[in-house]
Amino acid sequence: MKITKLSIKTKSKKYKIFIGSNIIKKISSILKIENIKFKKCLIILDKNVPKKKFSIIKNRIKCKEKFIYFFNANEKNKNQAVVNNILNFILKKNFSRTDCIISVGGGITGDVSGFVASIYKRGIKFINIPSTLLAQVDSSIGGKTGINNNFGKNLIGSFYQPDLVISDINLLKSLPRREIICGYAEILKHALISNTKNFKFIDNNKNKILNLESPFIEKAIMDSCKVKKQVVENDEKEKNYRKVLNFGHTFAHAYEATKGYSKRLNHGEAVILGILSAIKFSYYINILQKKQLNKIINHINSLNFKIYINKFFNIKDIKKIIKFMLLDKKNSSSKINLILIKKIGKPITNSHYKIEKVTSFLRSKLLK
Repeated sequence: MKITKLSIKTKSKKYKIFIGSNIIKKISSILKIENIKFKKCLIILDKNVPKKKFSIIKNRIKCKEKFIYFFNANEKNKNQAVVNNILNFILKKNFSRTDCIISVGGGITGDVSGFVASIYKRGIKFINIPSTLLAQVDSSIGGKTGINNNFGKNLIGSFYQPDLVISDINLLKSLPRREIICGYAEILKHALISNTKNFKFIDNNKNKILNLESPFIEKAIMDSCKVKKQVVENDEKEKNYRKVLNFGHTFAHAYEATKGYSKRLNHGEAVILGILSAIKFSYYINILQKKQLNKIINHINSLNFKIYINKFFNIKDIKKIIKFMLLDKKNSSSKINLILIKKIGKPITNSHYKIEKVTSFLRSKLLK
């Protein structure tokens, strides 16, 4: 059983990410190695996690009192009402700041759990056991927590680093293909903003990664974690450089919100659509060469995801899309802040564009 470790060191906390196959069986010894102790824990469980896998996790966590909160993980339940329910539960059980919240699930579960951990008595121990590819390569790392509201996605939240992340490859094997695609979207994003070497690896091994073959899936996860580690350690609170991780996401979050967080367009699919929009906009304003544009488009097309903007939206949706882009948390002006790309490995941050320019671009794509 090979376990790979990656250390994250930010101004607020140091912690480790453990990556490997079937490592949930080692949770007890990992907690001992990392000297993480608690008397009580609340396990916030994504209902999508297989019962057999969760049973292993529950039995391997040793503490005096264990409680389970069953969470129906979807964007509509990522809200303040759910947060209040969890807070009331642990308040009634008299959790102290030395007790622990453990998230077992995908990115939505991790976001909600981390947010609760950050605001309960101004901070409680937090362990993340991500069960989806998207969570393992992206949302479980870096300390972003948050919930949605009527004005948009992740507009209420905090920066709160976990005490430990345990990423077990075996947890991914029960996922439907659509969920694997969700995670691959973030792997692609990390490759595009980092370097040509990372992009070449996923381009050459995309099918093996999507089929969760070893050692390709482990390397893809580790490479993504390393990209995020470098960014987060340099800019924990997203004051400047960390914004690069939002490549494709200003479009993606607006697309999700416009569809009302419908199951018809999930987060990963929206990110792929957002990446396509960001690279096409980069070409539209003449900062990305056609050769590089085609290289990225050919990679996405070869995955056979069949995700096209005019499959989900039409001209009538543009006003709503623009409204949500303006509400994006990175915006601080009347213009739209976009993370674009000059070439693979060369992202551009803090670029602001007039509403008319982005509207014109969206019209050109939706009229095709």
